[in-house]
Amino acid sequence: MDRSNKVYGITALFSKPEAILSAAEKVSDSGYKKFDVNTPYPIHGMDRAMKLKRSFLGFVTLTFGFSGTAFILFFMWWTLSVSYKLVIGGKPFFPLPAFIPITFEFTVLLAAISTVFGMIAAFFNLPKNSHPLNETEYMRSVSHNKFGIIIEAADPLFDEVKLTQLLKELGAEKVETVYWPEDEKFRIFEPKFITFLIIVALFTSGTTYFSLNKLMYIVPFNWMDKQDKTIPQEKSDFFIDKFSMRTPVEGTVARGFMPYPFMGVDTPKVFLSDPLLPTKEVLKLGQRKFLTFCSPCHGNLGEGDGRLQGQFPNGPTFHSNAVINMSDGQIYHIITNGRNVMPSYASQITRRERWAIINYIRILQRAENASEADVKEAKEEESGKNVQ
Repeated sequence: MDRSNKVYGITALFSKPEAILSAAEKVSDSGYKKFDVNTPYPIHGMDRAMKLKRSFLGFVTLTFGFSGTAFILFFMWWTLSVSYKLVIGGKPFFPLPAFIPITFEFTVLLAAISTVFGMIAAFFNLPKNSHPLNETEYMRSVSHNKFGIIIEAADPLFDEVKLTQLLKELGAEKVETVYWPEDEKFRIFEPKFITFLIIVALFTSGTTYFSLNKLMYIVPFNWMDKQDKTIPQEKSDFFIDKFSMRTPVEGTVARGFMPYPFMGVDTPKVFLSDPLLPTKEVLKLGQRKFLTFCSPCHGNLGEGDGRLQGQFPNGPTFHSNAVINMSDGQIYHIITNGRNVMPSYASQITRRERWAIINYIRILQRAENASEADVKEAKEEESGKNVQ
């Protein structure tokens, strides 16, 4: 490497870790600040010997990590609540538990990236291909089996003669002065270089185009690109209706399952009775399924104040006389068969869950239209729990 006459620093090599540890402590005690130690492996106690301050890198990681947390939470909230206003299965616009995995991943990702870039670019000023220590015997030695120390000429106390004597007194095997390399200038826009870039670009794009658009479709290199199969949601030229996804044969029934006999019927001519008792378990099941499937249109309390905000007609209130006077079987039939703009939920809610929802609707109706006796009974029950 060509060098200039400008001194970068003085290096010293030691054979034992104890020697480099003692040398680093002596150099630090002598008041030198612009120095560094290079060893083939970490040496315990070196930070204390060099009197190094706590690294600022941790604060960079913490700051960017918290920034990632705040950004991704805001982004998910804005996407669901402000921009698209998505109503998914009755969930609120800010379902925090569902956001936790993405928040964790984005926090770790941003913290890790900021740590790497902060350490390499900001703290170590890398990449730095023209560093004076590159390709020196000193760097080859400390990368193998020697321990070295470098004191930079930028240090206010730097004196080449005194420093050389000090390092030799500390037991250095080899002391050497390192100089800054000569500045090398490269002309980027030389005709040869531009021609080379054009040739590389044409070769790369041509090879890529041929490989992806020609070679992959030549037998036997087509890697089974064309197969006699259908892909979901894709148009099919084989079937008359052009649909690739086939529906089950009409009348197909799962083994051991009796289909609902009144599908498509406006009003069943038989009486459907609720087979479930309103136990705590049934009501909890009904509440969970009601909040998932019913509340987006009918509201959390069944008052017809859904969260769809005009995207879909709100369902009627469950507290009207018409709904209160409906039998449980009628409500079950509406959930199963659908009515007006409300679709059938037979494929989404099991039969037991439908009856559990009806039990929960009756609880909401009673709570909305509670009598004095109901309120008194509830107060007595609550006071009994407090006494226990």
